[in-house]
Amino acid sequence: MPERATTHTWVEIHRIVLAPGERAPQVPADTQQVPLEMRVKGFLCHDASLGEDVDILTPAGRMFTGTLVAINPAYTHLYGPPIPALLPIGGEVRAILSNRGKLL
Repeated sequence: MPERATTHTWVEIHRIVLAPGERAPQVPADTQQVPLEMRVKGFLCHDASLGEDVDILTPAGRMFTGTLVAINPAYTHLYGPPIPALLPIGGEVRAILSNRGKLL
């Protein structure tokens, strides 16, 4: 796995959303003892190395910030690694349809 990724590379980030002491009181005691974590996959907004804080843009167009933990992460549902040429297709189709006045 490469240690450095360039802009627009498919990556995964990680971020702690809530520390153990910040969890809601109605959450079970054993759950309150661990942080609420977030992992998100998307396209890198700037060149970065593993472990750096980065911004990503998801295929749905949402921006997230977190620590870069994986470059070209594979899906775990056994369909194999992502195909880089296919990753931007959803956004491209939305842009084409938007330009035609047919929003999804």
